[in-house]
Amino acid sequence: MDLRRLRYFVAVAEERSVGKAAERLRMAQPPLSVQIRKLEAEIGTPLFHRGTRGMDLTEAGLALLSRASEALALADEGVEAARAVAAGRRGRLAVGYMFVLANAVLPRLVPELRRSLPGVDLDFVELSASTRESMLLDRTVAAALCMPAIRHPEIQASQIGSQRLMLAVPARSPLARLAAVPVTRLQGRPLVALPRPDEEPTSSAVAALLRRHQVVMPIASRVETVHSALSLVLAGEGVAILPACAQLAAPRGIVFRPFLDATDAIEIAVCWRRDTQSPLIRSFLKCAEKAVARI
Repeated sequence: MDLRRLRYFVAVAEERSVGKAAERLRMAQPPLSVQIRKLEAEIGTPLFHRGTRGMDLTEAGLALLSRASEALALADEGVEAARAVAAGRRGRLAVGYMFVLANAVLPRLVPELRRSLPGVDLDFVELSASTRESMLLDRTVAAALCMPAIRHPEIQASQIGSQRLMLAVPARSPLARLAAVPVTRLQGRPLVALPRPDEEPTSSAVAALLRRHQVVMPIASRVETVHSALSLVLAGEGVAILPACAQLAAPRGIVFRPFLDATDAIEIAVCWRRDTQSPLIRSFLKCAEKAVARI
């Protein structure tokens, strides 16, 4: 059924006059009369009693009026909802984040998102080194907070900050007694490494740091998450070189120390699919930049 014709019907029913309804609709009276007759023919029954005192609804007309008004309201609501989604005022946004950034970023990011996107439903999904890329590509998440950025031809990345690399050691370690640790003191010590096994380790920021100082550390374990690395460090399996924000999740018994002779950092990035058209991505990026700037 033509929604325009329903609007004509509602106007005539509310005005009880074709002439007044035509004025309200800003159209000529004869075409309006034609549209009402076509609507009655389509339904198969008269909708109005036409008398000297105006247009009164028949029982069929009364039945149609309430439903027609509801249908028009829903249609208007649908149009407004579509416009709101297109403008980034409404919708749903699934946000992925890596555990290492959770304690440092989420307490600042979530309130910022709630303020900036009050009509948007937010979902938060924890990512790991092995799931972050696939969850973006299959659209499980629309945007991801990553450290470091994802390098993939179908994924766009925008750096929004960085975190200095620090050494995580057991509190009982002799290195824990130093205010700052020379990189050369790591020579030969077992390393709990974060790059996953199928990732080229020489591309990591940690590998670049050790290579520049000509330090060799045997790999004790390779893990996907910071909390796994911290657990193994606490167990005495080795030391880990982690971003500074990881100390917010460190269990008792682990201390973080800066390097005496290095200020290497690892990037924080927002990543999303290159073909994503959602205006929410740009809004999320702005909120993430504000949140990360305060850590």
